[in-house]
Amino acid sequence: MKVESPLQFSQIGPEAPPSPIAIPDNLILGLQVIGPLPSDFAYAGPLQRIDAPMLDATGTLQEIWYGDHPCRQHRFQNITFRRNEALLFGVIEIDESQLGLGTAESSLQLAAEQAYRQIFALLAAEGFPYLWRTWNYLPRIHEEECGLERYRQFNIGRHQAFVAFERPVDSSPVACALGVRQGPLSIAFMAGRAPSTQIENPRQVSAFAYPAEYGPRSPTFTRAATVANGDNEVLFISGTASIVGHATLHHGDVVAQTKETVANLAALVSQANQDHPATPYTLHDLIYRVYVRHAQDYPRVRATLEQLVGNGINAAYLQADVCRSDLLVEIEALAFKPMRWGVT
Repeated sequence: MKVESPLQFSQIGPEAPPSPIAIPDNLILGLQVIGPLPSDFAYAGPLQRIDAPMLDATGTLQEIWYGDHPCRQHRFQNITFRRNEALLFGVIEIDESQLGLGTAESSLQLAAEQAYRQIFALLAAEGFPYLWRTWNYLPRIHEEECGLERYRQFNIGRHQAFVAFERPVDSSPVACALGVRQGPLSIAFMAGRAPSTQIENPRQVSAFAYPAEYGPRSPTFTRAATVANGDNEVLFISGTASIVGHATLHHGDVVAQTKETVANLAALVSQANQDHPATPYTLHDLIYRVYVRHAQDYPRVRATLEQLVGNGINAAYLQADVCRSDLLVEIEALAFKPMRWGVT
């Protein structure tokens, strides 16, 4: 089944060329913004503000998701979303301080379960059964709460929502989960009427099958996925790091971790290309979002990535806490085939 209103993507801001034409507001599904909002910012649709400093530029990077058919905006509980006939993009933010705590449940666990229960209820109500992609940002990701690291509490809450809505964890969306300085639990998500084709990395244990040493509940995401998109295809790649099997490699060595991360990205691209050997994706085709734990490591991460992928790659570099405290860098990516992301 093809998407009737193809998903498109545009970037406006630091180190991104300007869009050749303005995108009409009624075609925009949602925005993700890194940096301060411009003084003339007038968009009132689903908006995820990512509180992670940019390392490679000053100013604001806007990432715009849109289609070629008009969409409608609605509110569902805590979710602001827009949808057309084929695509749905939403943003939900949960303020943990407004939640009552149980005896053993952390505020983040409660917030994560509440957020994902609302997402799944919305998708059922709107007839969009397939959750393709989520972006999760949470404050104080490595602090301990109720005797357990907050990231692991987040995984428990997310998993409980999957169970409550009878969604199998091995059909999870592409995802990332990063630690930011402050603010609410913020989740942006994209869903469709047709399923994605999930991709796992032969170099890694699937995240949803991690052993118990990584927490009472495994992370609920798939490594990558492709989506039929009109006459083209979208490749989504989850946050990817220096993990082989299920273990972190190259402790304390940011250059080696970056190289291992690129090896994992290459493995996912290779898996995606098995269905399209005549028109393969390449690492240089990808649009990257690179999260660096320590700002002082940015020059080495960027130099290593450009050495392995090539100069002129489309990459934004942010300072954020990666989900494991021993990971120094994480990279997520996407690509379109043929290239139709609205930027030339």
